[in-house]
Amino acid sequence: MRGLLAALAVCVLLLTGSAGCDSSAAHDQKNGDSPSPVGKLLDDTDKEGRHLREVGDRDAPEVGIEVQPDADDSWDVRLTVHHFSFSPAGTKSPAVAGRGFAYLFVDHHLVTRLRGPSYRLPAELVPRGTHHVTARLYADDGTVWAVDGKAVESTADITASESDSGSEVTPGTPANTTAFGMPNVDLHAGGRASPHGVGKA
Repeated sequence: MRGLLAALAVCVLLLTGSAGCDSSAAHDQKNGDSPSPVGKLLDDTDKEGRHLREVGDRDAPEVGIEVQPDADDSWDVRLTVHHFSFSPAGTKSPAVAGRGFAYLFVDHHLVTRLRGPSYRLPAELVPRGTHHVTARLYADDGTVWAVDGKAVESTADITASESDSGSEVTPGTPANTTAFGMPNVDLHAGGRASPHGVGKA
């Protein structure tokens, strides 16, 4: 009888310990399934309705943009990124720190999704006059990387001209952002914040 009671006591202890482990594992699993594993999802969105994903200033993604006239009146767009890498096409995953893609806008209109740092902007998208070319960084889940409530993006002003001097890149009003200096180009703004405000591009 005593042996049977001892055996039952051992079983109860084992079951209790097992239940405790299962409870802990379930708690960890629940935490792992958090809808916002990286940064903090904000109520604010960009113009396309994608929510901003706020991350800390340290090691936050940054982007700079360079736009120069190319052959046949097209424009060569090149991005410089820091603390960020482009995900390959077909990537379907939760937001991962420092990864994703960029959207390119001309005068606040979406042109294309970029999975790399370069793009040739067709001449028909840049008629005569001054235009704003903006690159904005997104996480793989489609949310917008943001710092201090502002989308991580960079904008350059370019002027398309039909004169003999050809097209040129013109300086714009500096913004409170981190600019990456590029040779032979004036940046309207660079780095993390938008000079136009969230939802303007």
